[in-house]
Amino acid sequence: MSSTENGVKKAKLENSSTTTAACLAEERDFDDETQKALEEIDSTQNEIDSLNEKASEEILKVEQRYNSLRKPYFEKRSEVIKRIPKFWLTAFINHPKISAVIEEDEEDCLRYLTKVEVEEFEDIKSGYRIKFTFHGENPYFKNEVLTKEFHLGLNGDPSSQSTPIRWKEGFDLAAKAAQRQAATTNKQSRKRPLLHTTFFSWFSDSSDPSMDDIAEVIKDEMWPNPLQYFLVPDIEVENGGEEEEDLEEEEEEVDESVVVLEEDEEDEEDEDEEESPQQPQRQTADRGGNEVSSQPQSSANTD
Repeated sequence: MSSTENGVKKAKLENSSTTTAACLAEERDFDDETQKALEEIDSTQNEIDSLNEKASEEILKVEQRYNSLRKPYFEKRSEVIKRIPKFWLTAFINHPKISAVIEEDEEDCLRYLTKVEVEEFEDIKSGYRIKFTFHGENPYFKNEVLTKEFHLGLNGDPSSQSTPIRWKEGFDLAAKAAQRQAATTNKQSRKRPLLHTTFFSWFSDSSDPSMDDIAEVIKDEMWPNPLQYFLVPDIEVENGGEEEEDLEEEEEEVDESVVVLEEDEEDEEDEDEEESPQQPQRQTADRGGNEVSSQPQSSANTD
């Protein structure tokens, strides 16, 4: 949800909160001084809420103006994106929340996705639409453009609707996903089906638009700058390469220090050998008269 829509909702919430606070103050038994202070706070809060409403209206006007200024740049970007094969598929796969709902066969279908557009309604606060344009040679369905719209009613309750997908025979990915889900449920002996959202089941589902995280992600994260998601792997590889180089340098430093320590230990051993005098060997004879060498006994005394 955009900051503008949040501002509108916040203003409504503040108004209702102020009314509720005033009612509660009247119901509670306060002394005269406290009651007077509460009434002054309530009056001041009403003035703040009035300013917030005016600010929201001004923000909407600014947002409408800049939406018009941004439109030709979005169009230019879309035309350039068409020159890159599988741009949108790659960007979707690199986004953790969107990739989580894309099945393997849906991934193949999204190879034919050539354009994504997000259009806010003219008054902005009433909703937006997401348009997906596919290549004419798409073997999965006959639609060239799929649109999903989100509307925010006057009472604040959202609703949504989407283009019916005209699947080609044998290529209904939504039906195949439902069959796989049913098979998994039966295999695990579940009484209730294990609900799993896929990309096209999300697109066709309008049961609870207030919980539609995928639409919000496409609108608020993907659409403003899809290039950053298209390039995610390259950035990770580049950072990973730098980290590996740093690790190699650290290992080399450690190895060099180990060698120096070993050399120092060898030098110390040589010095110890030079400092310690060599004891002369005493020659003795065995019973057969042969000379044998033996180490002198340090505690031996001669008469």
